[in-house]
Amino acid sequence: MPKVKSRRFGRAFKLSALSRMDSGENVSALSRELNIRRKLLYEWRDAFRAGGEEALRDRGRPPRGSVVVGARRGGPPGDPPDALGAARRRIAALERKVGQQALEADFLGQALQLLETSRQPRVRTGARASSASSGPGRGGKAD
Repeated sequence: MPKVKSRRFGRAFKLSALSRMDSGENVSALSRELNIRRKLLYEWRDAFRAGGEEALRDRGRPPRGSVVVGARRGGPPGDPPDALGAARRRIAALERKVGQQALEADFLGQALQLLETSRQPRVRTGARASSASSGPGRGGKAD
């Protein structure tokens, strides 16, 4: 099977493809014409919306220390990346809290059920409570 050489696209190429996309051109037809995946066009669009022209990297490796904004970060466009992480941490903390409260509610429900079953009504006549006796049909002697 022949190896497929990966292609790299410059910022100018990406911008021209995005401008054609924004002008209303059919994305499927554009991807076939440019011989690239449709998904890649949408990734470029999302990256451009999130970080502008700087998010569309040029060819090669980015300079050390530069921040690359990509479409895979998630979150709404314009949202700072640290806000997304903070929101995810907050969601995780709230989910843990809900789980803890559910466990406490189950525990208290079981404790209440045990308390109610142990508090059986007692006879106030002073007589002993009836218990299972060995009578006929219960393994005792039949007279």
